[in-house]
Amino acid sequence: MSVPFWVWAITIVVIAGFFIFDFYSHVRTPHEPTLKESGFWTIVYVSIALLFGVIVWIVWDGEHGMQYLTGYVTEKALSVDNLFVFALIMGAFKIPRKYQQKVLLLGIVIALICRLVFILLGAAVIEAWSDVFYLFAIFLLYTAIKLFYDEATDQPETDPNDMAIIKWLRKVVPVTESYHGDKLTTKNHLGKFALTPLFVALLAIGLVDVMFAFDSIPAIYGITSEAYLVFTTNAFSLMGLRQMYFLLDGLLDRLVYLAYGLAAILGFIGVKLLLHALHENNLPFINGGENIAVPEIGTTTSLLVIVGILVVTVIASLIKDKRDEAQGGHRGPATRIDYDDHGNRRRVDSAGRHLEWIDDPATSGKGDHTATGSRETDHLEPEIHPDFKDD
Repeated sequence: MSVPFWVWAITIVVIAGFFIFDFYSHVRTPHEPTLKESGFWTIVYVSIALLFGVIVWIVWDGEHGMQYLTGYVTEKALSVDNLFVFALIMGAFKIPRKYQQKVLLLGIVIALICRLVFILLGAAVIEAWSDVFYLFAIFLLYTAIKLFYDEATDQPETDPNDMAIIKWLRKVVPVTESYHGDKLTTKNHLGKFALTPLFVALLAIGLVDVMFAFDSIPAIYGITSEAYLVFTTNAFSLMGLRQMYFLLDGLLDRLVYLAYGLAAILGFIGVKLLLHALHENNLPFINGGENIAVPEIGTTTSLLVIVGILVVTVIASLIKDKRDEAQGGHRGPATRIDYDDHGNRRRVDSAGRHLEWIDDPATSGKGDHTATGSRETDHLEPEIHPDFKDD
C-alpha cells in the first residue's frame, strides 16, 4: 500500500501540532517539571503512540500494525539510551534544570526534521538498490559490537564541547559565559550580537540525536520497509522524550545493563537484516546473484525477542542495584547537582529546592558578570506548572 501525500501531510501537521502545544503549554515558562507532571505527560504521549498503532492496524492491516508496534518499542528503547547523552550534555554545559526543557524540546524537533530527510533518502536508496540491506546489516552489527565493547571496557563519553561544529561555532560567533534566562541569543558587554550557552547546548542535543539516527533508522528499516511507518515510529518515540528525561532522572544510573541490552537488540536486527538481504540477494558474487533460501525472522518474533531482551535487561539491572545497595548500605537522602545562570554548582533536594552552594557565587568569579555574585537563592527556587501544584 502506497501512503498518499495527503496522509503524510496530515500526519506531519498533527505531530508538529503536538510539539507546538508542548512548547506553549509547558516549556515557554521556564520551570523544572515535577515527577507528577512528567509521569502524566509520558503516559499521555505513550497512549497516543499506541492509539496510532491501533489506527494503523484497523486502516492498513494487522501485519503493518505489528511492524509499527515493533518499530515503536525498538525506537523507544534506543531513545532511552539518548537520555544518558542528554544528561552528559546538560552537565557539560552546566544548564540550570529550569532551562533544560527548552533545550530538550527544540533539540528533539531539530533531530526529527533531520531524521525525516534521512528516512526519505533511505527509502529512495532501498527502492533503487535493494542490496543496501547488506550495508545496513553490517553497520548495525558493527554498532552492536562497539556498544558492547565500549560498555564492557568503560570507555569515556565524548565531551560535547569537543565536537568540531561546536568548536567552530564558538570561533565564528561570540558566546556568552553566563546564561541569560532561557534566551538563545543576547548582546554581550560590547553591545554586539552573541549566542548564549543555551543555543550551543541546543545544537549539541540536536546533532547528537541525529548521530543516533544513523543506527536507529537502519534498525527500523530492518523491521519495516514502509517509510511512513519508519517516520511515525521515530516521531512518536521522540514525542514525550523530554518528559521521560525528567521522569527517569536518577533511574538511568541504575539501568547498568541497558547498553548490553541495546547492543543485543541492534545485533538481533542486524542478523534479521542480513537474512533478509540473503533471501533477496542480487549481488553477482554471492550465490551467482541468486536468492539464498535462508529462514527470515517474522515481525511477531522480532517483537517478542526485543521486548524479552528489554525485560531481562531491566530486571537484571534492578537486581544488581538492589544487591549493590544491600552491600553498600542505605542510599541516603536523594540530592542532586544543579547550576545557577553563571555555572555555579549547588546541591538541591529531589524537589529542586536549594540546599547548599558547592561553588560560592560570591567568590567563584564564574560567568560573564564582573562583580561578585549573589548568594541569594529565592530566585532559584523551583516553579511548578500550575496544573500540577498540590492542592
